Amino acid sequence: MQKPTMPQPFAAKSYAFTEYVNLKNWIGGAWKEGSSGNWLDIENPRHGKTMGKMTLSTAKDVDAAVEAAKKAFPAWRATPMRERAQVLFRLKALMERDLDELCWLVSHENGKTYAEGKGDVEKGIECVEFAASLHMMADGGQLDVSRGVNCRVTHEPLGVVAGIVPFNFPVMVPMWMAPNAIMAGNAFILKPSEVVPYGAMKLAALFQEAGLPDGIFNVVNGQRECVEAIVDHADIKAVGFVGSTKVAKILYARGAATGKRMLCLGSAKNHVVVVPDADVQLTSTNIVASSYGCAGQRCMASSLMVAVGDVQKIIDGIADNVRKIRLGEDMGSIISGASRERILKYIEDAQKAGAKVLVDGRGQNVDGAGGHWIGPTVLDNVTLDMPAGCEEIFGPVLSIVHTKTLEEAINLQHKSLYANGAAIFTTSGAVARTAADRLEAGMVGINVGVPVPREPFSFGGFNSSKFGHGDITGWDGFRFWSRPKKVTEKWAAASDASWMS
Repeated sequence: MQKPTMPQPFAAKSYAFTEYVNLKNWIGGAWKEGSSGNWLDIENPRHGKTMGKMTLSTAKDVDAAVEAAKKAFPAWRATPMRERAQVLFRLKALMERDLDELCWLVSHENGKTYAEGKGDVEKGIECVEFAASLHMMADGGQLDVSRGVNCRVTHEPLGVVAGIVPFNFPVMVPMWMAPNAIMAGNAFILKPSEVVPYGAMKLAALFQEAGLPDGIFNVVNGQRECVEAIVDHADIKAVGFVGSTKVAKILYARGAATGKRMLCLGSAKNHVVVVPDADVQLTSTNIVASSYGCAGQRCMASSLMVAVGDVQKIIDGIADNVRKIRLGEDMGSIISGASRERILKYIEDAQKAGAKVLVDGRGQNVDGAGGHWIGPTVLDNVTLDMPAGCEEIFGPVLSIVHTKTLEEAINLQHKSLYANGAAIFTTSGAVARTAADRLEAGMVGINVGVPVPREPFSFGGFNSSKFGHGDITGWDGFRFWSRPKKVTEKWAAASDASWMS
């Protein structure tokens, strides 16, 4: 434990293994060691080597973060929204200043390529930009509803709120939550994934440099005990979560039972429907980018292609493009050895059940890197009774199922437990309209393999991909972290009074 714990700049300028600092909690504007006294190794998954260590926290540390947040909340709530926005404007500028450092940091702790890390950070910056604009747009509205009687709406903060985020986007997903929550006037507690905590550490330092008062943004590092303590805490009024459906469902029920607001985003099995009139080049390149970006470790990956009729040219194009992917340069590593073994089992089980392995990524590695690697893999003739056809693999595997008609393809998509995203590739406006109307998913793409909305449009799925009301970003995100207060006022009696006045 000799290494420093201050957020000194991350020195990496390449994929070469780089050690970094040991990491404490950020509570009330200070770095504090977790009360457990234990530390967890933080691994660079590209190399399979420890970058540093992270303090492990207990419910006692969550209590400390809540107390710091409660202490800071009244003054921040009283701060005019326009002044809150100035902090976010400065945060955006600081993130842009440190863009290269943030991208390399995300790449090293997560295993992404630099380009994918840049996408992570730039989308996080976009979320900050949206939140900073809310002071110009979040007027609640007012109306004279009767003679001498006026009604108006204000958006009130909830108090202390929290976010629990996954490993796959160390900067973007925290920025889905924190800027909107803070702009609404809340104090925020972040519990990052224990395997990628450095992004949150850097954000804490940048928030402070931007002038955010101490205690308004706190970071508690830990594992299951921290998650449960956050969800159970009586003084935390709302919790956002992004992770697996299994955990999302448990946490939603647990938190809702305490009366707090819960919005929990879960797993996905995104269907991408391909019909015979689809453009071969557009379709094959976009599906490959969607399926293998971030090594398939994202909830918007097109992991299941539904081939309608004769689309063999497109399947051949996909396979050709997949074979051109350079492991380590175009696609990064798997987050852990356990994830790698789980993904391999999906491939092996599908092959044993009769699926054809068109492109086999098993055994692929990056010379000299070590770490956890699987090359991009394509499975054809998959069926829905195979785990590869119905479960979220969360890895670089595209499964292809076949149907004869568009109607069958849509009905097949409706059978999925998940409904995060769906897409169709076609050159027919009529087919596109039919699919957009009938595919059951919260986000639908037409010739777009990753149909992620950009601000101010919100992110969120249907069915078992989401538990709770509304979406996590955009206007829905702001509304989740605030509550409308309706004020009806009258200052003089009207001479021609109605029942209202």
